[in-house]
Amino acid sequence: MRVRVQLPLLSCVLLLYQDISTWATVALAFQTLGVVYGDMGTSPLYVFTDVFSKVPIESEVDVLGALSTVMYTIALIPLAKYVFVVLKANDNGEGGTFALYSLIARYAKVSMLPNRQPADELISSFKLKLPTPELERALHIKEILETRRFLKTLLLLLVLMGTSMVIGDGILTPAISDAVVSVSIVILLALFGIQQFGTGKVGFMFAPILALWFFSLGAIGLYNLVTYDISVLRALNPAYIYFFFQKNGVAAWSALGGCVLCITGAEAMFADLGHFSVKAIQIAFTFVVFPCLLLAYLGQAAYLMKHPDSASRIFYNSVPESLFWPVFILASFAAMIASQAMISATFSCVKQSMALGCFPRLKIIHTSRKRMGQIYIPVINYFLMTMCIIVVAIFRSTTDIANAYGIAEVGVMIVTTTLVTLVMLLIWQTNLVLAFLFPLVFGSIELIYLSAVLSKLLEGGWLPLAFASFFLCVMYIWNYGSVLKYQSEVREKISMDLMHDLGSNLGTVRVPGIGLLYNELVTGIPSIFGQYLLSLPAIQSTIVFVCIKYVPVPVVPQEERFLFRRVCPKDYHMFRCVARYGYKDVRKENHQAFEQLLVESLEKFLRREAQDLALERDLNDFDMDSVSNDQRREEPGASSQAAAPMGLLLPSSVMSSDEDPSLEYELSALREAMESGFTYLLAHGDVRAKKESFFLKKLVINYFYAFLRKNCRAGAANLKVPHMNILQVGMTYMV
Repeated sequence: MRVRVQLPLLSCVLLLYQDISTWATVALAFQTLGVVYGDMGTSPLYVFTDVFSKVPIESEVDVLGALSTVMYTIALIPLAKYVFVVLKANDNGEGGTFALYSLIARYAKVSMLPNRQPADELISSFKLKLPTPELERALHIKEILETRRFLKTLLLLLVLMGTSMVIGDGILTPAISDAVVSVSIVILLALFGIQQFGTGKVGFMFAPILALWFFSLGAIGLYNLVTYDISVLRALNPAYIYFFFQKNGVAAWSALGGCVLCITGAEAMFADLGHFSVKAIQIAFTFVVFPCLLLAYLGQAAYLMKHPDSASRIFYNSVPESLFWPVFILASFAAMIASQAMISATFSCVKQSMALGCFPRLKIIHTSRKRMGQIYIPVINYFLMTMCIIVVAIFRSTTDIANAYGIAEVGVMIVTTTLVTLVMLLIWQTNLVLAFLFPLVFGSIELIYLSAVLSKLLEGGWLPLAFASFFLCVMYIWNYGSVLKYQSEVREKISMDLMHDLGSNLGTVRVPGIGLLYNELVTGIPSIFGQYLLSLPAIQSTIVFVCIKYVPVPVVPQEERFLFRRVCPKDYHMFRCVARYGYKDVRKENHQAFEQLLVESLEKFLRREAQDLALERDLNDFDMDSVSNDQRREEPGASSQAAAPMGLLLPSSVMSSDEDPSLEYELSALREAMESGFTYLLAHGDVRAKKESFFLKKLVINYFYAFLRKNCRAGAANLKVPHMNILQVGMTYMV
């Protein structure tokens, strides 16, 4: 009877959990309307106006051809490409160009910073596939990428270019929202002012407005379709695209620059993924955004069939007179909200690029306890606001800004297509035909659009290229300087022979305490430690070389955070600690929590080390003559754990630390050092190019990279360490 009662109860609990999960996804999908789809949702305000400024309406072929082009562009790029393919290329729920790069870097050693360790692959979120015969093609591509430095650099530049274009979108999208300069500036100040409250709150505030906006688009579009000319449904026949180009020739090609505006913000579906979820973004687009946009464009085309002279103000002219003012007010709010998609995407991309060593360190504020991807970066926010105001003040024309915006949007899409194709070949092991069909179809469409928008280079198209070039230089210089600095540290690290010559006292006095020496090396003793030995009259009794390292995964579980190794013999009390973080991890714990977690992890390491050494020692003492040669041949890889049940007594260190004097002594020494306090030993490093370096390298390292290092956020700032606990020694790295 008890079982009969519990089973229905368990079923009810599971159903309740599923209902809660479903409603949570629906709520998140509703929230995406206010953040992800505002940009694409406001495109009906200006798409046909821009298209028919290049191609005057002379016959129904012009209207049907433009409508067919717009509809199939929306169906192929946002729906077919992003919803069904690109969103699946997420890195554990994180999207964007750097997430794709992280995914690739996890399967192939393409990072320019040579600090990857075999232990990184043991992190539970790493998820590497084992080589099988079916992976022969993927392994061949992996080998090519890992052995050719040129391809590594090319891949990095491609990713940086895509990220730069996203930031360019973040500047241009808010600027395109309104045509009146004074109104635009007021709106921009308000929009960027509320970013500090976080994506979640902004999304819930904007979502009802955008939901009402999409409903209005669909309803007005359906009304116009039925009222004026339902025959525009003929545009579902793609042959009208051919007729459109046949009739208008070069003018039709130029009009593509207007058609591409119908998918503005499509990249935000992928770049903003970390703020939401795959299902939420898919549901919102498939069931709300896509049908409403189709109805909106169908309705405008139906109106143009009867009123071809209304092309310059097609959206407002097609609104029923009784609804004009409510729709006008709603459109003004929607246009203001539209830019939220690319602002949020910019925050995500900058955070990812910082974690992977391609952007100077900046202050990041996590605005949600539930979703780690929802962040706010004050410096980037103010920079975007300033640039947007400058763009609006200089251009003054929405059309010119739209010309510029098209290049940035299509550029990001081409980068995404290239990276997803590589993911298909390298990671998914997709069928070769399908893998090449993806760039063939979508890449071809995007290249055609790129050729059209590049024709507007002198009409404002130079602007996103200028922004992209600026950010590309910043990110590449930072990565280039960081790699050279790391290589310099590897070359100049202290030899173990010298450490043995110094002895366990290190040639100085050891005083109680724990010294945390921060550096970037994952192995060896950094040269800055030698500077401390020369500069200080005494050194702490326990030294831990701490390396903060970001691995190409979104999140590293807390229990897998620290990787410890002993640096010298036991009596030196020196350890190497690699603190591993994913690019989505939050690094805002206070220094006490960090210290406590570090010491607990170090104690676990000492216990595990003692256990392993004791097992190894007892195995060596075990009389191997009692084991037949046949058994040894059958089980050559038998582990120490497997040998224990064969009558082997476990060592005392396995039983209890109280019964192992050496372990107990080391643990008590560690606790005594902890009670004496922690000292953070930091290097105030100056990176300079060698005298024999060529002029461009000296310019980049001595001035540009030095400027970025001087003005970026210090690593210890994340832990809020008191100044009295910090010691700094200056050092110059010659690269």
